[in-house]
Amino acid sequence: MKLDIFTLLSATALSTIVCATAIAQTSESSNAAQQEEQAETQILDELRVLDTAEAQARQALGSSIITAEDIQKRPPVNDLADIIRRQPGINLTNSGSGGTYGNNRQIDIRGMGPENTLILIDGKPVQSRNSTRMGRDGERNSRGDTNWVPAEEVERVEILRGPAAARYGSGAAGGVINIITKGPSQDFHGSVTGYIQQPDDTSESNTKRANFSLSGPIVKDIVSFRLYGNYNKTSADNALINADASGTAEGENPPGAREGVTNKDINAMLRFTPGSGQRLDIETSFSRQGNEYAGEYRLSGSGATSENVSAMVGEETNVIKRQTASANYQGDFDFGTAKLIAQYEYTKNRRLNEGLAGGPEGTFNTTSEFSTSRMKNWYVNGSLDVPFQTGSLMHVVTVGGEFRYEYLNDPYAMSQVLQNTQEIPGAEEGTRDATSDADTFAAFIEDNIILGPVTVTPGMRFDRHSQFGSNWSPSLNLSFAPIANLTLKGGIARAFKAPNLYQSNPNYLYYTRGNGCPLDYSNLGGGCYVQGNADLDAERSVNKEIGIAYAPKGWNFSVTYFRNDYDNKIIAGNVPIGNTTGGSTIGRIFQWQNAPKAVVEGIEGNILLPLHKTLSFNTNVTYMIQNENKTTGERLSVIPDYTINSTLDWQVTPQFNLLMTFTRYGKQVPNSVFYSGATPTEEQLRPRPAYNQVGLNANVKVNDNFRIGAGVSNLFNKRLYRESSNNASGANNYNEPGRAYFVTTTASF
Repeated sequence: MKLDIFTLLSATALSTIVCATAIAQTSESSNAAQQEEQAETQILDELRVLDTAEAQARQALGSSIITAEDIQKRPPVNDLADIIRRQPGINLTNSGSGGTYGNNRQIDIRGMGPENTLILIDGKPVQSRNSTRMGRDGERNSRGDTNWVPAEEVERVEILRGPAAARYGSGAAGGVINIITKGPSQDFHGSVTGYIQQPDDTSESNTKRANFSLSGPIVKDIVSFRLYGNYNKTSADNALINADASGTAEGENPPGAREGVTNKDINAMLRFTPGSGQRLDIETSFSRQGNEYAGEYRLSGSGATSENVSAMVGEETNVIKRQTASANYQGDFDFGTAKLIAQYEYTKNRRLNEGLAGGPEGTFNTTSEFSTSRMKNWYVNGSLDVPFQTGSLMHVVTVGGEFRYEYLNDPYAMSQVLQNTQEIPGAEEGTRDATSDADTFAAFIEDNIILGPVTVTPGMRFDRHSQFGSNWSPSLNLSFAPIANLTLKGGIARAFKAPNLYQSNPNYLYYTRGNGCPLDYSNLGGGCYVQGNADLDAERSVNKEIGIAYAPKGWNFSVTYFRNDYDNKIIAGNVPIGNTTGGSTIGRIFQWQNAPKAVVEGIEGNILLPLHKTLSFNTNVTYMIQNENKTTGERLSVIPDYTINSTLDWQVTPQFNLLMTFTRYGKQVPNSVFYSGATPTEEQLRPRPAYNQVGLNANVKVNDNFRIGAGVSNLFNKRLYRESSNNASGANNYNEPGRAYFVTTTASF
């Protein structure tokens, strides 16, 4: 970041020199003053162009940026995850590793799972998915948080992986996705965009999208505005699309297909620029996401034969409403740059009631009764960037603080009754309190230090959580450029994730009537409970990466080795802590607990070749060496052994662009370790074989005010089907849609 600072110091130094010259009245003094002024000016100019530690993180090997132009050339169908997934180290997985809710796939960075990916919009955390109940295997029936901003309103997406992400606190152990929106302009601008996508096979979902944007000044150079609205409807797959692949008997419900989703978004921002280097953004937004049900259920035992499942196909069974209000200030001063962000986020998550225990768990037990969970999040973050010089070292020190407060009210999730008047220590009797909350105070300091070709960035973050206590997160990143265009980079950081408000609440009870009890601790007659645990420790990981990048003009070659050593991963324990008391039957009590050790390790590589001044070829590769809980052998997430993403970009003329994309997903091996301790069957160990996806897009800029794009995805129609509702068919638990065509147009002024 370039800082316009030290103006006052420069003026003071200049005044001193002038005064000294006037008093001395000598040529020697005058020459000395001129030399001093030139030296001071040179130092200040050098300090002004220094990067902060935050900006340096965006240049790490574990970082990448998707630009508005990238999104224009290859627009996502509905969710930004469609395009983010093609970056190094990134895949889509469901939030649990057992295959449940397999088509609700979310961003998974370096195999750490979606729960360890922090989503930001303009630097502000998005936490709406946390309003969805978490099951025993860590699964949530959630679409994630990358679909709250229309693709057409994105300026860029910043992606941080590994040590560079640790500075963002809880939830960033895998990485950070920061979605930066387009801001107000000082001239009147407007646009209207339409998008239509249609598959070859009408049993698969289609999409229709329309949005508008207005931006311009209210008071010239002082007050400007931005307003956008969006309507985006993706239909559901035909609920019978997986029937043949899964061998579902006639009259039963096959594993759930991809559900539809309708987004309605409105966002308004006012930007105040009262003086040079001063900016204040006031923003509010409202979004509504409603689904189109496609037959999802958790367990085949009752879901396959449930009349409620078949009755609700095509209906809206889940509506999430998200409202935000925020202020974002940035000011450049003589001593540095000050930043302050404050946001209030309110999520209402309304769902059709479903079973909470036994075989009916995750299957609707009604067709008309809904329950709502409510989540409120307050967030404040302030920082100060101060550049200075000590000897030959140039610094930009960043100091700051952060406050987070989470409040959850989910009455239905807390309504699991205790069987036969049983009692559980720590859980309230009768109607249990449905609310839980937690707050975090944090302070951090970083220093970006430059000495010639070496840049060193040490940092420290301290978090004080109201439930799990204190956490220190030190970090150290290093960059060394021994010769032009060649850079060696490495980093190490300690990251963490606080327990969520379900895992840490003793009133939250997961119950199995007996079949889900661990084999070593069978049912005693009263089933088995997994209880929230207020004494959990935070998950912690030590993230390391080292790599090399060579980037002569227009070319880019890089390779990065990464390893995350993971401690205290929160899992549902399978050793009881006791039994229920006071009832006519005895139930076993388990708790969420911290597992000792896990590791994630792999290699990322990237090659950019400018084949011609109008033609470029870009390929990134991710290879996973290992990804498992070292105690149990369980995979943290089920992802491909390797992923290859290639893009051939041809700017045929200044107005006409052709883009070809190729992705190969390597073999995906399912979990071979089950919570129950049961030995998996051969069918449960089936991998998903490697497969390819090819796309072709064309974009034409007709004139300054009109643009049109068209393309085809999955050109060779490689379709994959979901063969089970959970892990009964190994890793074959999600759909990959077939060939589809799209057209998009944008008119602007």
